[in-house]
Amino acid sequence: MKIFHTIREVRDHIGEQKREGRTVGFVPTMGFLHKGHLSLVARAKQECDLVVMSIFVNPLQFGPNEDYERYPRDLDRDARLAREAGVDVLFAPPVEEMYPRPSYTYVEVEGLTQSLCGESRPGHFRGVATVVTKLFHIVQPQKAYFGQKDAQQVRVIEQMVEDLNMPVEIVACPIVREPDGLALSSRNVYLSPEERKQALSLYASIREVEKAFAEGERNAARLIQMSVDRIKAEPLAEIDYVRIVNRRTLTDVETIHEPALFALAVRFGKTRLIDNTLLQP
Repeated sequence: MKIFHTIREVRDHIGEQKREGRTVGFVPTMGFLHKGHLSLVARAKQECDLVVMSIFVNPLQFGPNEDYERYPRDLDRDARLAREAGVDVLFAPPVEEMYPRPSYTYVEVEGLTQSLCGESRPGHFRGVATVVTKLFHIVQPQKAYFGQKDAQQVRVIEQMVEDLNMPVEIVACPIVREPDGLALSSRNVYLSPEERKQALSLYASIREVEKAFAEGERNAARLIQMSVDRIKAEPLAEIDYVRIVNRRTLTDVETIHEPALFALAVRFGKTRLIDNTLLQP
């Protein structure tokens, strides 16, 4: 595995590989890798000749009171895990390489970014869309791999790629969970033992909603209330949102007639967790 810290180095190397006919699969991450990230690598290795991973904690997608400074970082550990997973190229630029001077240009996907996480994290998706655009221009992959846990992010990037005619296929991969059901996230390390125990209510509520849906319930309000009641049974849980939205437009639905995203965000102490499932009639 080759490790690069500058845009010129990684561009030159990938350019050489593409000229030799290799296809490029790209896995963008913020590091502190877990099995979810590594599942994206495994998928990319099945479908592409060269797997490129980026590790970059992007300051543009963090709000002023969010966890940018304390976001977990361990490049040595990440490099070892990436190498063991079969990553061919690791791109780990410092902030000054990606943003050497104040930016005047940003990428904004309207409509899809105003609901769900966009309501409580204004500016977050502008930061995501901007850095992903920069990374796509640097790496120029044929395919890019994202986890379905960040369902709104996946949808925003899909729309951005479609609207801007970017020559990259977005591949959404299934959520990877701990044996007890907790969705894997780099932020899980923030949870105290009791917070982590109570955080299992997210997956428990998802399973209840999936069961009711499978049995024929199509009223979104009733499914949402079922989830809210389950989560509120945990004293440390502070609900940000529990919503059922159209899979493509991310607008609220009242009755589920077509694929809908059941999504939730809940805080336990200072840790904000998200999870979701797709409800398909």
